[in-house]
Amino acid sequence: MESRIVVSAVCVFAHDGRLLTVRKRGTDRFMHPGGKPEAGESAADAASRELEEEVGIVVGPGALEPVGTWIARAANEAGMDIEATVFAAPGTYDPGAVHAAAEIAELRWIDPAAEPGPDLAPLLTDHVLPLLARRP
Repeated sequence: MESRIVVSAVCVFAHDGRLLTVRKRGTDRFMHPGGKPEAGESAADAASRELEEEVGIVVGPGALEPVGTWIARAANEAGMDIEATVFAAPGTYDPGAVHAAAEIAELRWIDPAAEPGPDLAPLLTDHVLPLLARRP
């Protein structure tokens, strides 16, 4: 039986509709900002905390909009799945005002309608990007 990692993730959009992805140090896959909840944290609490820690965006847990919960292959842990609760940050953001912090090595803004690259996490390619493509 495979193990499962519980995580929270956040979709952050630029004014032009691009989606923020991040690459953590020592990894080669881009994913949403986010991470594992600490003891006693709700999914939204974890998403809010990780968003601030990783990219400097401050959004309270109650302002995050639920997008969905999915199970996907973990991008950076072989043989593991993640159970990801995904939120959207309200509004849009200036890419120049967002910065990599904590364990984030690189930021990349992607066009969610473009063909996904091979270096995106399965949560993005298998679940989130197809959902975004179906939205008006």
